[in-house]
Amino acid sequence: MTVPAAPFGREAIEAIIPHREPFLFVDEVLELEPGAHVVARKHVRGDEWFFPGHFPGRPIMPGVIMVEALAQAGAIAALSLEENRGKLALFAGIDGVRFKRIVEPGDELTLTCELEAARGPVGRGKASARVGGDLAVRGTLTFATAAA
Repeated sequence: MTVPAAPFGREAIEAIIPHREPFLFVDEVLELEPGAHVVARKHVRGDEWFFPGHFPGRPIMPGVIMVEALAQAGAIAALSLEENRGKLALFAGIDGVRFKRIVEPGDELTLTCELEAARGPVGRGKASARVGGDLAVRGTLTFATAAA
């Protein structure tokens, strides 16, 4: 499989990472430098499965889902490397995560991950999500690649 040039959508994303609905939280990739950098987008829809319970009458995107969206964006950068294609990227750590803004239906999350270090199958990336110019969440994600 050859990784397409950005921008690209769901079909190409699903060729890189194994996530599927209802647990795929990246809609499009805007920029990609395999193994180094990704900018992606998540359109936050009002019909998402988690909103009826979080919270009734005041839908707010759960922080853990925002972190998962960041991890999936980072996985796209990591798994688009030739030596990682067809593997899984699993959480190995989540550090320094801070939530700065409520995310609601209709918002558009811009997900950025800069992979900063990799040693064997383990790597780290600094990730952030913004709505417009406003920081919604940031943190450092550690991942391990494994056979699928």
